[in-house]
Amino acid sequence: MAETIYDVVIIGSGPAGYTAAIRGAEYGLKVALIEKSDKLGGTCLHVGCIPTKAILFNAEIWDHLKHAADYGIDGVTAPVLNWQTVLKRKNGIVAKHAKGLEFLMRKNKVTTIEGYGRLTGPAKDGVHTVEVYTEGGGGAAGETSQVKGKNVILATGSEARTIFGLEPDSRILTNVEILAINQVPKSLIVIGAGAVGVEFSSIFRSFGSEVTIVEFLPRAVPVEDEEISKELTRVFKKRGIDMNTGSKVEKIEKTEAGVKVTWTDSNGKTQVKEAEKVLVAVGRAPRTDNINLDRIKAEVERGFIKVNEAQETAEPGVFAIGDIVAGLPQLAHVGAMSGIVAMSKIAGRNFRPVRRDRIPGCTYTEPQIGSAGLTEAQAKEKGYTVKVGKFPFAGNSKATIVDSHDGFVKIVSDAKYGEILGVHIIGPQATELIAEAVAVMELEGTVEEMMFTIHAHPTLSEAMLDGYGAVEGMAINA
Repeated sequence: MAETIYDVVIIGSGPAGYTAAIRGAEYGLKVALIEKSDKLGGTCLHVGCIPTKAILFNAEIWDHLKHAADYGIDGVTAPVLNWQTVLKRKNGIVAKHAKGLEFLMRKNKVTTIEGYGRLTGPAKDGVHTVEVYTEGGGGAAGETSQVKGKNVILATGSEARTIFGLEPDSRILTNVEILAINQVPKSLIVIGAGAVGVEFSSIFRSFGSEVTIVEFLPRAVPVEDEEISKELTRVFKKRGIDMNTGSKVEKIEKTEAGVKVTWTDSNGKTQVKEAEKVLVAVGRAPRTDNINLDRIKAEVERGFIKVNEAQETAEPGVFAIGDIVAGLPQLAHVGAMSGIVAMSKIAGRNFRPVRRDRIPGCTYTEPQIGSAGLTEAQAKEKGYTVKVGKFPFAGNSKATIVDSHDGFVKIVSDAKYGEILGVHIIGPQATELIAEAVAVMELEGTVEEMMFTIHAHPTLSEAMLDGYGAVEGMAINA
């Protein structure tokens, strides 16, 4: 029987890998998808984006219940949180979408292979060979097989970094463990104020935990525009979250009752605090140390793989997508689009490279954050003469209706031509509103064009219209 040679072999089934697989099948390519777990979907679906946002929705409902009487809902005087039901709902959502991915692979005739894929070296006669180790998953421990393909896409994803060599357990948590804790902690110290840190801080503060954030950099959500960071810090403090930025963690110790964290604050003073649990949210490391990158010509920097505009590595026929790519933010939607780009190149189709300044960043805290393009500081650094417009959600009627007045829309534009360079939103449904900004910037829209673009009333999107108007000092509702 003739050996199967696939057009593309993909290692990893997270958003980058499964998106690439589906797009490849849509292009008529023969695709194999290798996944080390017995479930498709990767970190995002199982212990990342999806379960976290599921619990954030529970937290949003819980926050509304605290003010039920204000909405004319009487009798909700002493609601009780059933954490096990919260977890059950979260697990149900994950399971549903994992099954959905299995269906999509069958529908698109993608061959799925359980095992750990590793490179064996450059292509021979135009064909790459990937060694697949089952390591007990789907066969006897150590069992190996080979999969051959004309192209290989690496989509192995990332994992949570830790500090001080600490191993996660029931008290020292990463995003994996915190999604499975058996009850809401009375107190939680969060190390890191990036997206993961502030999202879990928001969740557990809503559910009544005493939350402390310790961040090494001078401000929370440091990749965001400075005014966004300032507003999130203000609202978090108003919610009772203890924010400590510019603070260096010195040690983490287990105690009889929980965990003790020692840090040096922004004034150089030593601070010590105990809590039931600590969440380490200090970034994610690429999973590239065990796939035999040293056997090909790929250029690697601190574990991240360098690629060209088509996502191809220095080794012909080997591509890298998602969290393992140097220079791209570790976001599921970036991984998915980079997979589409790589597969388009392989199929000989037209594609547009992933542009760093066209990637929406979303943080699902309360209030939400959505941003795209250049911050005000970045635009100035690049030499633009900048005009900025800001519009507060306090002036938006739909924000009043949904009882969410914190935050604003900020538009960063080029004063010379009116091109929109960046949009930064903190407030209700910011993660949905930012899609408009990405579309506008992709089409090189101007402030004037958007000032004459009708937005429905009453909607939160009207805040965008007022934001554009504010650039010229002509917001209607401010």
